[in-house]
Amino acid sequence: MKAVMSRLKLQSRASFPRLCSLVVLKNGRSLSISSDKVDGAPKVQEVETVKTPPMEKLLVLGGNGFVGSHVCREALGHGLTVSSLSRRFAFTRFLKACTKWSNLCGVKRFIYISAADFGLINYLLRGYYEGKRSTEAELMKNFPRGGVFLRPGFVHGTRRVGNVKLPLSIVGAPLEMVLQHAKLLTRIPLIGPLFIPPVHVSSVAKVAVRAATDPAFPPGILDVYSILQRSR
Repeated sequence: MKAVMSRLKLQSRASFPRLCSLVVLKNGRSLSISSDKVDGAPKVQEVETVKTPPMEKLLVLGGNGFVGSHVCREALGHGLTVSSLSRRFAFTRFLKACTKWSNLCGVKRFIYISAADFGLINYLLRGYYEGKRSTEAELMKNFPRGGVFLRPGFVHGTRRVGNVKLPLSIVGAPLEMVLQHAKLLTRIPLIGPLFIPPVHVSSVAKVAVRAATDPAFPPGILDVYSILQRSR
């Protein structure tokens, strides 16, 4: 961290003994002031200003959702300034608007929480998965060197739907414990993707925030196993 120090000599007719050492935190700056009497001569006052780097800011798209809300909490826990934006119109237009905003503001990295490939289930939920993959393609085009794409499977935790809390971990936690050690089963034709282990929502949030804030975090696609490994 680079510090910028300025020393000012202030002249005064009056003489005062050493008064105090005051620290004021305001707008990211630390101000230290002291006053001394030196043989009846005019006092010398030293002012030290330490300029801190700007606080990192994180914009979460869909921050009111199940995963998005946990990402916001994780980021706040790391002392980040967090803003949340939720869409209220067609996702394609929403994505293009966000991409344009990101380019204008000089955003260097974009973290996208996508979904794992579940084979046959993809056909049943074709619109959902096609939307995920088309979004990935659009982001890869705009952030070729700074995009990180997380592809979790079933995300478990306590999910709130209206006034009801759904304890998804009752099913997800045991399956995660068993299936994370059975990676070979995912290679079985047709049904293999059904053995992709679930992952807890806090693990997804932790990796997402780390990917957004750590300059050494490599860009690219992270599958479920990579998410589990990096969340530890």
